[in-house]
Amino acid sequence: MKATRFAAACIAVAAVALAACEREQRRFQESSGNAPAQAASPADTVRPGGGPAAKSPADPTTGDVASLYQENAYAISQGKQLFTWYNCVGCHSHGGGGMGPPLMDDKWRYGAEPEAIYKTIVDGRPNGMPSFAGRIVDSQVWQLVAYVRSMSGLARSDAAPGRSDAMQAGEPETRREKTRPRPEPQG
Repeated sequence: MKATRFAAACIAVAAVALAACEREQRRFQESSGNAPAQAASPADTVRPGGGPAAKSPADPTTGDVASLYQENAYAISQGKQLFTWYNCVGCHSHGGGGMGPPLMDDKWRYGAEPEAIYKTIVDGRPNGMPSFAGRIVDSQVWQLVAYVRSMSGLARSDAAPGRSDAMQAGEPETRREKTRPRPEPQG
C-alpha cells in the first residue's frame, strides 16, 4: 500500500515537473521589412559598393524587438556564425580587437545597449565601421547584436554559445564574467 502511494506521488511530481518545463521558442523564419527578394545566403545580401537599395531597417526603438533575441540561445549562436560569415572577425578579431575595437571588455564607446549596437551595425560609425543598412536583414542584425553582447558576458550563461571549434580567442562565452560596459570618454 505504501509503495503504491509512493509511486503515485512520484508520478504526480514528475507530471507537474514536466508540465512546468518550457523550452525557448526558436524562430527559424523571421519576417523582416528589409529582406531582399532572394536572401539565399549572407554572402548574397552583402554587396561591396551597395547594389540594389533595400528598404530602410525598422526602427529598433518601436516594440520590444531586442528582447526576442537577447536571451535566446538559438539567436546568439546564429549571431556567432554571422559574425564570421560577414567577416566581423577581420576587424574585431573574434572579439579581442584589432583594427576595430575589442568587444570582450568593458569599454564601449557608443554604449552596450542592444539598440546602440543595432545602430552601430546599421548606420556605421566614423573612422572605420561601415554601414550595413539595406545589406543585412533585421533579424540577422539582431542576432549579431545578441552575440556581440554575449562576448562581454552580457548574456545568460545558459543562452551564450560555447567554445568555438575553429579558434578560441578567450574564455568561452558561457564562462566569462559579467562586465558592465561603460562608455568611453569622448575627446
